[in-house]
Amino acid sequence: MADIVDDTQTDLFLEAIYDRYGHDFRQYARTHVKRRLLAHMRQAGYSTIPDMQRALLHDRERMEAWVRDLSIPVTEMFRDPEFFQAVRERVLPLLRTWAHVRIWHAGCSTGEEVYSMAMLLKEAGLYDRTLIYATDMNQRSLEKATEGIYPLEAVQGHAINYQRSGATGSFADHCLARYGSAIMDRSLKKNIVWAQHNLATDSDFAEVHMVVCRNVLIYFDRHLQERVHGLFFRSLVKGGLLCLGAKESITYSGYGDRYEMLDKRQRIYRKKYGTA
Repeated sequence: MADIVDDTQTDLFLEAIYDRYGHDFRQYARTHVKRRLLAHMRQAGYSTIPDMQRALLHDRERMEAWVRDLSIPVTEMFRDPEFFQAVRERVLPLLRTWAHVRIWHAGCSTGEEVYSMAMLLKEAGLYDRTLIYATDMNQRSLEKATEGIYPLEAVQGHAINYQRSGATGSFADHCLARYGSAIMDRSLKKNIVWAQHNLATDSDFAEVHMVVCRNVLIYFDRHLQERVHGLFFRSLVKGGLLCLGAKESITYSGYGDRYEMLDKRQRIYRKKYGTA
């Protein structure tokens, strides 16, 4: 079946999806798209890409199922604890210098990392003057994030990450265990705005002090990565902070010289003053 998914058929499929529904995945990394196409074909029982294309163009629910499959949510609370430890030590002192803080968490998936940031800010006494814009293109993921209810067995692992991030409190202070699930405390939700947003087609946010987008750019081709870096740069105030994933960088983008490195290992950058 791997031979069936060639570049031409993939391009035609993505163009058709864009023309019919407006979802633009044409600049996603081809290896990622083809891998997800194969997986969805096997799962849904399609023999060829044209068969799958015809079905999706005439059935929005099937199309949405493939979109969810393409944007696989892989996340957990306090994912990469060293990153959150760096935020505690290097970022929070800078956020304290602003009277009000706005954070854009792009590609937030099902919300685990957003709640992690909210917990960290609350413990630091910064949450009440912070507004978090949490965005993702996957509406179903956003619905789960808004609920803030996660399997209890998964949260037990998250609590270990929490402690490894340098926390001094208790993870249990931020959620309620009920019926095999962990329900995030309502106080963590009050300053989070969840919204659907596609980094490939939608515009930037104005005047944010921090952008968090970790392990999302690796799925984009170089052209789309450059577009997204432009969104982030225009969104950030001078001196604002950009947080990327461990395998992501701005070094080879057109914006590399407009930031200073705050933490090389954790990919935390600060927008230089005097940049336009």
